[in-house]
Amino acid sequence: MGQRIGKEKVSREDGYLYFVGKDGCVWRAPMKNNKKGSKKKVGTEKISKESGYMYYVDKAGYVAKAKLKNA
Repeated sequence: MGQRIGKEKVSREDGYLYFVGKDGCVWRAPMKNNKKGSKKKVGTEKISKESGYMYYVDKAGYVAKAKLKNA
C-alpha cells in the first residue's frame, strides 16, 4: 500500500482518469468511453516527485506514493 502525501482533496467524477503530471499537479483525462470530456488540471498543490516511486490519487481523493519494486 501507498503512503498519503497530499493535503488537498480532489473530488473525483466518473469517466475520468486522475494522475499526477510532470508539473506536480493533479490532472484528469477522459477515459475511452467518455466522449465529451477533456484534459484539465484539477489540483493546485505541487507535489515534488522522487525517482523510484509511483504517484497516484487514492480512493479518498488525496495524492499518495508507492515504492516501485524494480526501481
